Amino acid sequence: MQHFISVSDTPDDDLAVIFDVSFRLREQRNAGQANEPILAGKTLAMIFEKPSLRTNVSFQQAMYELGGNSIVMVSEQVGLGKRESAGDVARVLSGMVHGIMARVFEHEKLVEMAKHASVPVINALSDFSHPCQALADAMTLMDEFGRDLKGRTLAFVGDGNNMAHSLAVMCGKLGMNFILASPPGYEIKPDIADQIMAFVPELNLEMTHDAVDAVRYADAIYADTWISMGQEQEAVIRREVFADYQLNEALVNQSPDHAIVLHCLPAYRNVEITDAVIDGPRSRVFPQAHNRLHAQKGLVAVLMGGARARGRD
Repeated sequence: MQHFISVSDTPDDDLAVIFDVSFRLREQRNAGQANEPILAGKTLAMIFEKPSLRTNVSFQQAMYELGGNSIVMVSEQVGLGKRESAGDVARVLSGMVHGIMARVFEHEKLVEMAKHASVPVINALSDFSHPCQALADAMTLMDEFGRDLKGRTLAFVGDGNNMAHSLAVMCGKLGMNFILASPPGYEIKPDIADQIMAFVPELNLEMTHDAVDAVRYADAIYADTWISMGQEQEAVIRREVFADYQLNEALVNQSPDHAIVLHCLPAYRNVEITDAVIDGPRSRVFPQAHNRLHAQKGLVAVLMGGARARGRD
């Protein structure tokens, strides 16, 4: 495992190691113990074409708690694919830092960076996938239901977007079922659905236009913004189209009593999810956000520090 570009590219054994290390490092932190400084003397370059609270803080804090450093660069400072090609940026940074994290619009930039980098490249979000968030989501599900998630069902209510892509593959790798409830025309695109099934042919992938039907047997219900960065001009239309897919108490009450609610944040409160749900007893949204730190810490510990889980050395 040299890079972390998508869940589909990551072997199951490597995912298991990342989870093991993430849980171990979190246990140490929660017990008030300092993590071993396995990234001492190492630096992560962080490139942001899109802003993010959770991505920025989780990676910087992860590097700090593991003894390393981080350099944050916004789009204007780098000009990724404009002032310099993504490949050239990767070549330059590879001779100066020990890892590259990039949050970009076009997934192809990450692919090109990984092709030319001699240090690990991490996808912190692209228009195709959001694997770092999927790691934290899986940790949150494991916190609730145990490490073995086989047979559990995740219902994603909303747009068949990059988050849905990563979660569908993660569900397949963990033996879970994935159901997407979306308005007509906003499903996972057929070619991407075919790719997902090629990556995880054992996945039980369902798509429906009926949100109630999707959550009826769900163990977890997931919401995401209806309006991602770059789609602001579609805001009025999207709010109309997705109006029947709001995660509210009426919809959540159609799910089993044990079902939990997740949202990757930031949330447009009382748009795709209501205050009563995000702040309600079923919500695990903020523990889920906190798990971004622990998942990212495990990821950089493995990729940049060679960390292994106990019993896997």
